[in-house]
Amino acid sequence: MNRSALKSILTAILIIVLLIMIFPMLYMIVLSFQKPGSFTISVDDFAITLENYIVVFKSNNFGRYFFNSAFVALTVTLGNMLFCAMAGYGLSRGFKKIARPVFFSAVAMLMIPAHVLILPIFKMMLEFAWFDTYLALIIPWLVAPLGVFLMKQYIDGLPADLEDAARVDGAGELSIFFRIVLPLCKPALAVLAVQIFLTTWNSFLFPKILTNSEDMYTLPVGLALMQDPRSSDWPVTMAGSVVAALPVIIFFLIFQKRITEGITAGALKQ
Repeated sequence: MNRSALKSILTAILIIVLLIMIFPMLYMIVLSFQKPGSFTISVDDFAITLENYIVVFKSNNFGRYFFNSAFVALTVTLGNMLFCAMAGYGLSRGFKKIARPVFFSAVAMLMIPAHVLILPIFKMMLEFAWFDTYLALIIPWLVAPLGVFLMKQYIDGLPADLEDAARVDGAGELSIFFRIVLPLCKPALAVLAVQIFLTTWNSFLFPKILTNSEDMYTLPVGLALMQDPRSSDWPVTMAGSVVAALPVIIFFLIFQKRITEGITAGALKQ
């Protein structure tokens, strides 16, 4: 088999895999434009309508759910970008005797399932009187172990000569971090931002456990509450899901270039 034929076969396989992966999303989008009350996409009775989206936006507290998700996701993402970068810089450039055990502790946290932390976090939020507030949805997630690991590994690959030159010129550590190190970490920060934003935006379990009022529910929790246990209007549910997916897609498109740079950065280093 020549190289051209092998390339054609691999391309066909990748296209098939791509179609399988995007089929659920296409089905969701098409069903969201069907008539309310439909359960399947009917070719004979196919009709495009925006009624489902109107129902979603007119439903009680949908705007509040959307705002809560956006506020929490953006705050947690920005907090991780800052604090994980600072932690990674400290672990990479700090005292090795102290940095190494702290770094291994962060890596060990990656092996602990998040569900194990449900009860401790719940009790802490009650004791701090943060239950059913934005603090409960934001504070426990401001520093992700994966983010610390990612930033530390990336900063390890950055040349320290620029930092040493800045110190000779009289720059302080904070000035070096914000003016030199942080701009060089844009590819890694983009990867971290997309990961944290996606995880926080789609989080259902912890927002449901740590809140008790509809005004504090995030979008995934709100969408679950919009469904009637006795009968589900799937087109309306799919319309809400499409609206919920749009910010994640837009966020990914904004950082797409930086993510590509982060993936290829390791291959370009000498």
